[in-house]
Amino acid sequence: MKIIIVGAGEVGYNIANRLASENKRVVVIDKDQNATRHIAEDLDVQAVTASGSSPKVLIEAGITDTDFLLAVTDSDETNLVACLVTNFLSPTTKKLARIRNPDFDSYYERFKNKNPHIDTIINPEIEVVNTIRKLMDVPGAVDVGDFVDGQVKYVGIHLDKHSPVAGMRLIDFPSKFGEDRPLIAAIIRKNEVIVPRGSNKVEPGDLIYFVCETEKLKKTLSLFGKKIQPAQRALIIGGSRIGERLANLLETDSIKTKIIESDINRCHYLSENMNKTVVLHGDGSDQKLFLEENVGQSDVVICVTNDDETNILVSLLAKNLGVQNTITRIGKSSYFPLLATIGIDKVVSPRLSAVSSILQNVRKGKILSDISILGERAEFIEAIALETSGITDKPLKKISFPKGAILVCIFRNGEIIIPTGDSVINTGDRIIMFAVKHAVKKLEKLLTVKLEFF
Repeated sequence: MKIIIVGAGEVGYNIANRLASENKRVVVIDKDQNATRHIAEDLDVQAVTASGSSPKVLIEAGITDTDFLLAVTDSDETNLVACLVTNFLSPTTKKLARIRNPDFDSYYERFKNKNPHIDTIINPEIEVVNTIRKLMDVPGAVDVGDFVDGQVKYVGIHLDKHSPVAGMRLIDFPSKFGEDRPLIAAIIRKNEVIVPRGSNKVEPGDLIYFVCETEKLKKTLSLFGKKIQPAQRALIIGGSRIGERLANLLETDSIKTKIIESDINRCHYLSENMNKTVVLHGDGSDQKLFLEENVGQSDVVICVTNDDETNILVSLLAKNLGVQNTITRIGKSSYFPLLATIGIDKVVSPRLSAVSSILQNVRKGKILSDISILGERAEFIEAIALETSGITDKPLKKISFPKGAILVCIFRNGEIIIPTGDSVINTGDRIIMFAVKHAVKKLEKLLTVKLEFF
């Protein structure tokens, strides 16, 4: 498989890194010489310093024998033109564009039946806003996401010493909880990702990822000593596009919302376009302003400025003033390993959202979702088992999964099945797998032909 990536920024670099590690042929095009040099030195890919929207450059890069064009620069216009030119030069090449301008939100829906020059439009900001909304109502969760069209959720929570399951072995869960037992996908302890087995214990301080049916989320959280607490008052730091989108969403849910924005012109724009949201002009890191606005009374503070350092500082300040639920936007991947150690638990990243969305679109076959977690140290993969699959119609104990990977659950006829060694996957089942980073390649190699991933 050959892939051309237009854009060598954070998203382009990380996508190239992932695809190159899977032995894909990757060409990265960017006008920034420093960016292409960085990629060429670090990764086993071809780097071209030029405009990715130029027909001549695309032809020289081999667009006519390319399977996918991924246009992921920070310019919506450049991404659109790259896809348009590719559609003219190589109609069979699948084209994916990263588009962040809200004016383009309905573009694909309006034109998809008229031979569009873009096969997939990705807006990671929308995914980030949706993730923030899910996190708001589960204060004890650091990560929340969906599988099976929203029928199944995965949740990451920190286990405290008062939890009913603290100190328990996973093998003892069935006798204590029966069919309602939590389905543990991963345990993160002292920054190490543990793919659980029956003999593993869950200890206070662990970050635990579990999977459950959406309708049973409240009950499952209670087994860990957690509960859902719908937010009624929210404070957003940063009136960026993410902040604006989030405020609009919260208005529809009748949540009292305030935005603090430092740019006076942006404040005027937001004031004119918001219906109920209160827009305040000021520095989000100003403790005096926080005290004046009684930030400690907010149910949740969401920091989504375009500056990572500001977001981190404000989140810590809000925690110091008594806010239990803070959500922090982070762009730089180098920060992820440090955040938990300083008390930043709930993190959202447009870059990670883009990476996950692009991977599930690039991979062939019946991959339905590919979700990176823990700063890309691990991922969930959701797929459909095909009739030709080698893992169907045989007990799981006869299938060898690579170390560091686990089949989390089987979803069949609207029901989650917790797999055992005697479980059998049927054709058409949705299966959810979890794998640490070093095991992903082995897992995909195992499933390449069997599940037609590639």
